[in-house]
Amino acid sequence: MSIRVGLAAAFMVAAGVPAADAQVITHRDVGVRMGLAVAVAALDQCEKDGNSISVAVVDRAGRLRVFLQSDKANPHNIELARRKAYTARTFGRTSAEWAKRTAETPEIAAQRELADVIALRGGVPIKVGNETIGAVGVSGSSSEGDEKCAMAGIAKVADQLK
Repeated sequence: MSIRVGLAAAFMVAAGVPAADAQVITHRDVGVRMGLAVAVAALDQCEKDGNSISVAVVDRAGRLRVFLQSDKANPHNIELARRKAYTARTFGRTSAEWAKRTAETPEIAAQRELADVIALRGGVPIKVGNETIGAVGVSGSSSEGDEKCAMAGIAKVADQLK
């Protein structure tokens, strides 16, 4: 173990990185319990509205944390919900806002070519202030309904996002 520490110290000196500049990075993120609360609230809202949906919650790195699907949801909604959440997380805005922005601004239209993003309404970022810590995506209702359910999910944990 002391050889590893010595090698790490030698590397830092050789790389010109003073140890005083090294830091531990801390950040806020969507935990599994928060993701579950968001997903259940979104599912409940859509089912109350008479819709069978899929809901996905991703963390700050865009990784899937929670996925739920209504008993009668269509199979393609799984992928759509995840991609809507990923899009909202990646760009820090709703997937609807991003879709409109990329359609109206030729300079950024190529963003639509990125893997896993989708220009459909229903993805909403989860934010603490201006910091995006994750997102929720809903698919299976109308586009307005998907976004309404996603917002209901975030409202469920609003007190934790202050």
